[in-house]
Order: sequence, then C-alpha cells, then structure tokens
Amino acid sequence: MEEIHQRLASLGLAVPEILLPVPSIDLSKWAVIACDQFTWDRSYWEAAKNTVGTSPSTLNIILPEVYLNKPDRQERVRRIHRTMADYLGNPRAETGVFSPPQKAFVYIERSSPFHRIRRGFLAALDLEQYDWRPEARPLIRSTEGTVSERLPPRMDVRRGAPLETPHIIVLIDDEAGALLPGIAERAKKDKPAYSASLMQDAGAVSGWFLKEDAAQPFLAESLTALAERAVRLSGASDPAPFLYAVGDGNHSLAAAKAVWDEFKTAHPGVKDHPCRWALVEIENIYDEGINFEPIHRLILGAEEDELLSLLSALPGSSSRPVSGRAELSALVRDEDAPGNRLGLIAGARCTLIETRADGIITDSLQPLLDEWLTSDGLHFQALPAADQSPAAGMVNAPRAIDYIHGEEELFHLAGTQGRPSVGILLPPIKKSGLFQTVAQRGPLPRKSFSMGEAVEKRFYLECRRLF
Repeated sequence: MEEIHQRLASLGLAVPEILLPVPSIDLSKWAVIACDQFTWDRSYWEAAKNTVGTSPSTLNIILPEVYLNKPDRQERVRRIHRTMADYLGNPRAETGVFSPPQKAFVYIERSSPFHRIRRGFLAALDLEQYDWRPEARPLIRSTEGTVSERLPPRMDVRRGAPLETPHIIVLIDDEAGALLPGIAERAKKDKPAYSASLMQDAGAVSGWFLKEDAAQPFLAESLTALAERAVRLSGASDPAPFLYAVGDGNHSLAAAKAVWDEFKTAHPGVKDHPCRWALVEIENIYDEGINFEPIHRLILGAEEDELLSLLSALPGSSSRPVSGRAELSALVRDEDAPGNRLGLIAGARCTLIETRADGIITDSLQPLLDEWLTSDGLHFQALPAADQSPAAGMVNAPRAIDYIHGEEELFHLAGTQGRPSVGILLPPIKKSGLFQTVAQRGPLPRKSFSMGEAVEKRFYLECRRLF
C-alpha cells in the first residue's frame, strides 16, 4: 500500500487517524453544527448548550462565532484547549472520551430536513498544496475571497490545540459522478462506524471506515483521472491541476495553513507533522444532495432609502415594491429572468431590485457594499431608555455587514435589530462552470455562496490528534 499512499500524497491526501467517541457517548449531543452558523442567533447556541448539558460534546471544543467578539474570548480559547486535553485523557489509564484511533478514510452520508442526502469522504488534506491568495494557482484553491482580518481568532483556537474537528467541505469536479458511488459500494459492505441523529432537527449522519485494500486503490485511480481532466480543462498556463475547491470553511482552512506556516518557521527541520494536514470532508460539486444557496447580506447602520440609492449604481438598476416575502423570494429565485435580481427587506417592506449585471451578482454587489462600509458618514438609531420614549437618546450606530445563511434567517433579522438594518436577498448560484470560473479568474468575492441552508451545514463529529 505504500505506493498507493505516495500516489495519494501527490494528490494532496493522506489517510487520517480518526478519533471517535466511545460507544457510551450520545452522538446526538456530541455532534454540533459549524461554528460560523447562526452568528446573529444566540438562542440557537443557548439551545445547543441546554441540549448538551453536562455530556461530552464538540460544543466544548469549538468557538461559535456568535461569541467571537466577547471580551472573554481568550479565556474561552484556553478553556477549549483544556477540554481537548481532558477528552484525550490518558490512554494507559483508559481515561478520556475517545475509542482507539482508526487510520482510515471515512465515507459519509448526511441526510437533511429538506429530504436531501449528501455524500462525501473524510480525508487529511495537505496544507502545503493549498493557498488562498487570489493570485495563487495550487492544487487546492479557495472559491471565495478570504478576509485576512478574520483569521486571528481561528488561529488562536488552532494554535497549540491538541485536537482538530472539521467543518470544512472541499469540492471535486466529478461531472460523471463516479467517485463517491464507487467509494460507497466498497465502504457499505461493513456496518457504519457511527450513525446519529443531529440536534435541533438538522437531520442525521452516518460514516463508514474505508478499508485499505477495498477502497484506496480505487480512490487513487479516480482522483488521478480527475486531476488529468483538470489539466485538460485549464490548459498549460495553470502550473498545477485545480483538483480541490474549498466550498465551506475557507477561513478555517486558511487559519490552519497559517498555523502550519508558523510551526514550520519555529521548527525549520520538520518536513511533516500532523499540523501540516487538515481534516476535511470531500464532496462532488454535482452531488444531488448539494444545494447551492446564496449567502445573503444584513446591512447594519443603514436605512432603506440609503440602500436603494446605493444599489441604483448597479448596471441598469430598477426597483419596485412587492406584496411580501413569498412574492419577493419567488421573483429573486426566477432563473429565467434576464440579468440578476435582488430583494431588499426592511421589516415588512419588500422591494425587488433588477439589474443588467450578469454572472454571479456578488461580483457587482460586494464592491459597492465595501465602499459604503468604509465611506464617511454617521448613522444613528433610537434606543429606548427605561423612563424614556423610543425616540429619546440618539446613539452612534456604526456601519456593519453580516453574512446570513438561509432566507428565513434573513427575513427574521432584517429590520429587527434594534437599530437601522436592511436585508439584501441574493439569487441562487449555479454549480456548472464554477471550477472553470475560479481557474480563470481566481476566487469569487467573499461569501458568494453557501452549500445548503444553515441547518444543513457540516456538524463537528470526527476528531484527529494534532499534538
């Protein structure tokens, strides 16, 4: 198998040592959704905390972004690292929460509340063959822009952490759809290594270990064929085949890369180390269970009229009010409409924006929002005091943009933040041509798309030891 492992390494993969909880641990409490979900909905995370109670859980070894700007962030990180060490325990004394590690890929099937089945396999991805910078053309590339200012908090959690648990999803361009069904056929001859319902009605997940003799040669051959196809599609100008596109968790993967670069600098003689690799789930972009959804914008510190004026700068822009949320959603999702459509949501008021801007709308929209975010101007909101009317006491309301997964979440938040806020509803994203677009033009604007609704995001479950 050494030859197969070398071939896989040339393709950016290694067989990970997977840690799963002992059978006595309730996986429905152990598994928790990705940290970058429900960033404006603390009630979701409080409900998760209540569900977990005192049970061992990945909730205790992650930092949900809803708490990212709290003053106790560093103490939270220290507590995460201590909990990771406690969970690892002392193998000789048989303490801790994990069963003995299993060196294997894992085939995964995830069902969602929307009656979709998503398929993938868990692998260790080589950070030496990944670069998120727009001008870079490595084997593993980002599909969206990376904001370097968002990396330090993630690096704090990763740096020195004895464990990792993944929410990163990486895509392959397997239009024929041969790889994952072939892996499933080989893996599902055995019983699942785990199977669990996911909290807060998020569906279920099952995973099967891939035996070396049954699946790894097939995996190496299939990925080699996909790499050769990528070379043919991209042409000789591309220095490496574009084999993997980071779909979800780009900032977490970028943080892992930065921590590995730090480690290399501090240990110049080390060529390989667990930190060189990141545990990710690899999925086919054409899988029927993957539903590409736009990531909507919630604009804080702005009034509706100001946003209407800003969006009028889009090519051929026009606007008209619509009757409500259902009509707005249907109009924005109409794929036969010319150009692009956006929805503007301010409380109960809904406005349709139509523009001749073609392609992925974030190409035109995001520069406008970035310019607005950094432009001069004060915005105020009225906050009620205990003995005053809501109109009393004007306070500074700084501008901000948040990125919202899911229409329902956006409709819920727009105009309900206790300060001026407007939602921008984005149209769907098409799968076809994504790899070619990124290969030719580099990453899309940040937060251009999401793979499914918020509750369909990957749950932390499997772990791998870093130190």
